[in-house]
Amino acid sequence: MDKKHLYCVIMCGGIGSRFWPNSRTDMPKQFHDFLGTGRSLLQMSYDRILPLVPKENIFLLTNAMYAGKIKEQLPDLEDSQILLEPARRNTAPCIAWAAYHIAAIDPEATMVVAPSDHLITREVEFLDSIAKGMEFAQSHDALLTLGISPTRPETGYGYIQVGPAALEGIHHVKTFTEKPDIELAKTFLATGEFFWNSGIFIWSAASIIKALEACAPDLAAIFDRGRGEFGTPAEREFIAANFPSCPSISIDYAVMERASNVYLETVSFGWNDLGTWGSLYDQSPKNRDGNVAQSCRLLSYDSTGNIFAVKDPDKLIVVDGLKDYIVADAGDVLLICPKAAEQRIRQMVNDARVTYGEKYI
Repeated sequence: MDKKHLYCVIMCGGIGSRFWPNSRTDMPKQFHDFLGTGRSLLQMSYDRILPLVPKENIFLLTNAMYAGKIKEQLPDLEDSQILLEPARRNTAPCIAWAAYHIAAIDPEATMVVAPSDHLITREVEFLDSIAKGMEFAQSHDALLTLGISPTRPETGYGYIQVGPAALEGIHHVKTFTEKPDIELAKTFLATGEFFWNSGIFIWSAASIIKALEACAPDLAAIFDRGRGEFGTPAEREFIAANFPSCPSISIDYAVMERASNVYLETVSFGWNDLGTWGSLYDQSPKNRDGNVAQSCRLLSYDSTGNIFAVKDPDKLIVVDGLKDYIVADAGDVLLICPKAAEQRIRQMVNDARVTYGEKYI
């Protein structure tokens, strides 16, 4: 496989509101070192793909307000590799921009698109899976997504049902289901036909552009107007003028659930989307009482299954009689919430905005 035609797009413009109050608008979760590795989630995502994709072929899609943080955390990147969205418009517009941009540079490009906030614990297996998917995408007009074998009836993930195999480990896709209730999730788990949607995609730039034109023509029309400007100095001006008019829609709804050439590669490389405090708790080392202490000191009594996330490593947390809670102290906001109720954190963020404005967001 010729690496010069391999590209990676890392999406890193989200706010990560489910990690509030530690994840804020001005410092969202992808820029944090939640795992204590010395590297942020974004830096880990960049490091992970480097053995396969040439450094100059890695592009970051992010909101314009994060340009400085990206340059600080990834100083090896050229400014031309950081595509700055003038407005937040979900994943379909940002992926469309990346595809048109890369196609203008290299019409033979094959690209992997990945979020910046996933945890991958087995990186060798990850690279093997990406390489296999890229080989498939180079030789097929295919939209490929990576699917994770579910280990529990999870209601916080999307599910993909697979059909016949196209080749070993790669199947045609039958259906998408977004975040089912617990009973439906149990049914999915029992059938063996459903996989968690990892949100990692592989396709040729030509294939995803063709799919956008067929499945999301209103969105594609915006970028088609600027075809002659992509890859030139006029591109940024075109994006500034036109990107805000894009519909806010995910790539799953805009394309993947509508296209007929969608495939799933079954993978196993220790994946977690690290989307919630509960998922961070699951992935973090615990003391003998099952408590997690992130950047703090802890004395606990009759307290089990909690996560304490505090930004002051010299602060001592003393707790008695607390079970299965999130305690997150971000200085000006202290969150105390049962882990079982963490899906309400987004509502809490909205309530804080309505009551106090943007001060705590």
